[in-house]
Amino acid sequence: MTEEKKTAVAQEEAVETGAKEPVSKNSSEDYFADFDFANLAVDMNAMLKAGVHFGHQKSRRNPRMDEYIFGTRNGVNIIDLQKTVSKLDEAVKFIEKTVSEGQEILFVGTKKQVKKLVESGARRCASPYVIDRWLGGTFTNFSAISGRTRFLRDGEEKMKRGEYDKYTKFEQMKIAEELERLERRMGGIKNMLKLPAAIFVTGVIEDDLAIKEAVKRNIPIVAFVDTNVNPGMIDYPIPANEDAVSSLRLMMAHIVKAVLSGKEKAAALRNSAAAPAVVKAEK
Repeated sequence: MTEEKKTAVAQEEAVETGAKEPVSKNSSEDYFADFDFANLAVDMNAMLKAGVHFGHQKSRRNPRMDEYIFGTRNGVNIIDLQKTVSKLDEAVKFIEKTVSEGQEILFVGTKKQVKKLVESGARRCASPYVIDRWLGGTFTNFSAISGRTRFLRDGEEKMKRGEYDKYTKFEQMKIAEELERLERRMGGIKNMLKLPAAIFVTGVIEDDLAIKEAVKRNIPIVAFVDTNVNPGMIDYPIPANEDAVSSLRLMMAHIVKAVLSGKEKAAALRNSAAAPAVVKAEK
């Protein structure tokens, strides 16, 4: 039996034991705090176990996803994991190269079951993120957004230095409430001083505004695409179950690892560039 046939049989058999239902979340909300990225490898069996191949009901199938669909079993669309592996490889290489050049990837995930995953992943690789409602103009009116994030950064610094102690308790309370509100809405992007080089999106339908703004500003888009979405505007689509936490955690781990790897390469380049200057100074 060929490898392709083995994969096909495995996918069909997996349909009998799985379902398109969100898997119970990890006991800890910091999903990637102790994740073993060193031993993470692209593995179809791991994808099958995590339910990456489960799409939506046949009735919700978007025709533009046909090339990524292996077939239908029990009324459920099954994603072709060979296509998933291929597309994941393309996306990972793009992200790693982009980050190695000193650029940033913005993580976006506002769907309820993905918020903590996105925050944990982005924090692990020190990347900006959006998990609350997408603020209109984040890309298209970046100067205005930058003004608010600068106000947030400055306000937090003043709070730490005790510069608000001279105000009345009521005024201090109002300032604290405003900073807390801004932190909740844009805390993930408060240190994003320029537009990102690319955007990673977990939900094409839920985060369509972010995608539209990225397209307007010619910002490349990496995204998970389930069987019910139109991947037309996505530069690097990754066919995958975007509802089950187990699938999201596994697939997002590859994205986080790509960012970490890119940062390691960027650091190595900076160190190698600085080395000759140090040697010259010692002489």
